Amino acid sequence: MVSIFHPGLFRDRVILVTGGATGIGLASVRAFLELGAKVAICGRREEKLQVAREALAKEGHAIHAAVCDIRDPESVAAFVKGTIEALGPIDALINNAGGQFPVPAEALATKGWDAVIRNNLNGTFYMTREVALQSMIPRKKGRIVNVIANIFRGFPGMVHTGAARAGVDNMTKTLAVEWARHNVQVNSVAPGIILSSGIAQYEEILIAEGRKRIPAHRLGTCEEVAQLIVFLASEATQYVTGETWYVDGGQHLWGQNWELDDDPWPNALDAIFRELAESDGGKKTGA
Repeated sequence: MVSIFHPGLFRDRVILVTGGATGIGLASVRAFLELGAKVAICGRREEKLQVAREALAKEGHAIHAAVCDIRDPESVAAFVKGTIEALGPIDALINNAGGQFPVPAEALATKGWDAVIRNNLNGTFYMTREVALQSMIPRKKGRIVNVIANIFRGFPGMVHTGAARAGVDNMTKTLAVEWARHNVQVNSVAPGIILSSGIAQYEEILIAEGRKRIPAHRLGTCEEVAQLIVFLASEATQYVTGETWYVDGGQHLWGQNWELDDDPWPNALDAIFRELAESDGGKKTGA
């Protein structure tokens, strides 16, 4: 898509994108690189990072990429330190890593709850804290953009990620106040249903039902979300902080997001959700 940003907007600026090898993360990486940024990405799987390296190299871009488990504070600290040594102080952090799977709350195992909370909530905080301590607070400058989800009216069907993303939403507001004195702006982006690698785990019926509940009557693209992320990471948002920006075609404002009847699970979806729950939801909780 056509960019509204002028070339060189991020020249010599260092951007760290977690989960930057696929989906919204990779689209954001491309957008920043095209605007002159130096970019670092991380993930738990080296093979995904290598695929991203090679794809971007073919486009004429080089990145700093390293394995990092955002659930592990020591791994996070080492990755942030390595990024600063390789590229310089970090100007903006994009917390994009995360994952979840559809499951009814009564069928959600403790292991599944813990996995999503550790990744989506704890991991986001560990990375945010480390980047702030090692780079942004000492320099009195920085932008943090947290990628969450459409939690405006709860998140029926995925209570684990609803709780985690709501926690990040509140963390965004809290840190916006606490770190204002350090000139660090903190905002969140809440994508709706986006055409990305992340929706491949969901049955077509779920995607079709979701599309019906979007006023725009279509799914969003990774590039559309990336444009907002770039804006919030730019110098144009020095007086914007503590806000959550929805990118969902108006979905959070309109229609029902859960059918209520005698059975708390819509009949057409019940079997699918329960099958996913029994198979541990495809284990889609990667960074």
